[in-house]
Amino acid sequence: MDRTPVTNRQFAAFVDATGYITVAEVPPDPKDYPGTPPEMQRAGSLVFHKTAHPVDTTNPGNWWRFEFGANWRHPLGPDSDIETLALWDHPAVHIAYADAEAYAAWAGKDLPTEAEHEFAARGGLNGADYAWGDDLAPGGAMLANYWQGLFPFANQMLDGWERTSPVGAYPPNGFGLVDMIGNTWEWTRDWWRERPESAKKKSRSACCTLSNPRGGKLKESFDPLQPGVRIGGKVLKGGSHLCAPKYRQRYRPAARHPEMIDTSTSHIGFRCVLRP
Repeated sequence: MDRTPVTNRQFAAFVDATGYITVAEVPPDPKDYPGTPPEMQRAGSLVFHKTAHPVDTTNPGNWWRFEFGANWRHPLGPDSDIETLALWDHPAVHIAYADAEAYAAWAGKDLPTEAEHEFAARGGLNGADYAWGDDLAPGGAMLANYWQGLFPFANQMLDGWERTSPVGAYPPNGFGLVDMIGNTWEWTRDWWRERPESAKKKSRSACCTLSNPRGGKLKESFDPLQPGVRIGGKVLKGGSHLCAPKYRQRYRPAARHPEMIDTSTSHIGFRCVLRP
């Protein structure tokens, strides 16, 4: 498992070497999104916007906005850039699943499975609520980049960061890995399903033991709330800087979230694994 999420510096090296263009930089094909208004058929990505007051937290549309021109180079929209914002050592964001796969292939690596990511995030503390134990902020110490305060309008920024933080800004876990929880969500290889497959024997033969439980199949990952959309969803792990103690708490190693593979946002990144 890579020690850190892939940074903007690393992703830029990949783009410079290959000329790769991310999903967020390509206008959507109307054939893939029937009914999309012509004015929305432009390249862009979802950017988080803090609200000015309390809002209905069951509606993510209250704080997410599709920004034309937002992508990994311009994380807050076309008028922002990673150079001016000094984000070279922050995780690359606005990364769709295909972008993460392309980088991993170029680097001679792979994306982790959901089980691999969770095992790595726990750092050897099986059963603990967090990567360091059962206390979110032991002695008041901020050990990960998550939202402190009332989401999505009041971020106390006790950790010093309103959005992403440089990789390694917080102590490593028991396996020497950093940012396994908080900072940015990370893609995994597994298709989403409500209950991941358990590790169990498929037959009496020890050779058929499922040592690395896997997720579902493509058809099982479609969003039931959008029956007309047949785009698969992968499992995201690790939570992000937008996860709050009173909102979802998805910075826990056990937490998981489905995301359509064509989606990119200002809080989704990735890291790689090297397989023997």
